[in-house]
Amino acid sequence: MKALQDKIVQDGKVLSETVLKVDSFLNHQIDPKLMQEIGQEFANRYKDAGLTRIVTIESSGIAPATMAGLILGIPVVFARKRKSLTLAGNLYSSKVHSFTKNETNEISVSKDFLKSDDVVLIIDDFLANGEAVKGLLDIVGQAGATASGVGIVIEKGFQDGGKLLREKGIRIDSLAIISSLEDGKVTFAEGELAR
Repeated sequence: MKALQDKIVQDGKVLSETVLKVDSFLNHQIDPKLMQEIGQEFANRYKDAGLTRIVTIESSGIAPATMAGLILGIPVVFARKRKSLTLAGNLYSSKVHSFTKNETNEISVSKDFLKSDDVVLIIDDFLANGEAVKGLLDIVGQAGATASGVGIVIEKGFQDGGKLLREKGIRIDSLAIISSLEDGKVTFAEGELAR
């Protein structure tokens, strides 16, 4: 997606050969216009999938997932990383290790919001090692729901997550695939995966 790639080049900051900071438009401050375009792109790709729900993880997946849900006219459910007094019992849960934060969280979704007849699109901001996606797929599986695919805003193609998930037959739609962050420069993947 050219608008996203342009924004990454313009406003993203390469912090190391494995870390890209995009907090000026996705992970802290949100660019609503870009999120609308991202939501539209996911909606276009999955408009005929019979989706009934979008599932994401707090917090950076919420904006693109909400825009896609708005366009598709379906609810968005986000897995919570911390349990509150109102989120107790009756949960689907899975453990997820964050590459960027180097911590493991138990994510949870209320059984009230995910049913066995749901057809789900998972949306997340980044795909690196695939841990968040695996956790969300686990939760969808616990519910007996069907995962139609996974929409990723930015994939780090130089890490194994996308490759491993695709090898399992999971449909992954990444809007920007980065092949390298070497020398402080963002290089995007060429060809079929980059679309």
